[in-house]
Amino acid sequence: MTIIASLLRAAQLPDSPTSRLDAELLLAAALGKSRSFLHTWPERIVPSEAALLFAEYLQRRRSGEPVAYILGQQGFWNLDLEVAPHTLIPRPDTELLVETALQLLPASPARVLDLGTGSGAIALALASERPAWKVTAVDRVLEAVALAERNRQRLHLNNVTVLSSHWFDSIDGQRFELIVSNPPYIAEADPHLIAGDVRFEPESALVAGKDGLDDLRLIVAQAPEHLVAGGRLVLEHGYDQAPAVRELLGARGFIDVHSRVDLGGHERISLGCLPC
Repeated sequence: MTIIASLLRAAQLPDSPTSRLDAELLLAAALGKSRSFLHTWPERIVPSEAALLFAEYLQRRRSGEPVAYILGQQGFWNLDLEVAPHTLIPRPDTELLVETALQLLPASPARVLDLGTGSGAIALALASERPAWKVTAVDRVLEAVALAERNRQRLHLNNVTVLSSHWFDSIDGQRFELIVSNPPYIAEADPHLIAGDVRFEPESALVAGKDGLDDLRLIVAQAPEHLVAGGRLVLEHGYDQAPAVRELLGARGFIDVHSRVDLGGHERISLGCLPC
């Protein structure tokens, strides 16, 4: 007979910096229980079916597959989201973009656009905090559009519309008070693309040309045509790209251009305002 405590002790995930947490998440999922159950009942016997499923999960994790993809879910903001290998895994760093966006506009009605929504994380987080906002979330990957829509329906966020669009292509004639995006921003030759969890994420959601700025350039160039006077553009980017993004924003005529720092001390987002 195998008990919870011994299974966790035997779990070996040497390549993961969060080995214990990973093991607990995987075992809890195999048991259909919460992590707190593992700590409350460490001497409980693990049924053979659950032990076999846990072993399968561990093997997938040892191969490098992210826990979020193994379990098909990831927490972001105050939401539990379905995730899948055709979208990025929502990360805590991106919550800075959500925090900033919420600070920029009051809770009164506003139109907001989320470009490259993926799982819908940013759009759904904003919509959950601001029921009066009308949020449009777009992605060019049809599987991502379907995934974001499933998350929207499960969370009952009726102030979000999910559309298929390659950036602004399907947004003709619409203007917004706020545009947000976490676009691809990794350079083609970046060594991080062949390391860690990123190996399993879709390249189309990660890579943006030789310097990682191709999509950021396009968004900054086209955003003024889709913002109202005084509208804001908020962009996530790489840890070392803030100066380049600020330059792009300034050159396109945005004012009040600045960057904000994430919990790791990196300039993670940059933003600007369209002049009135």
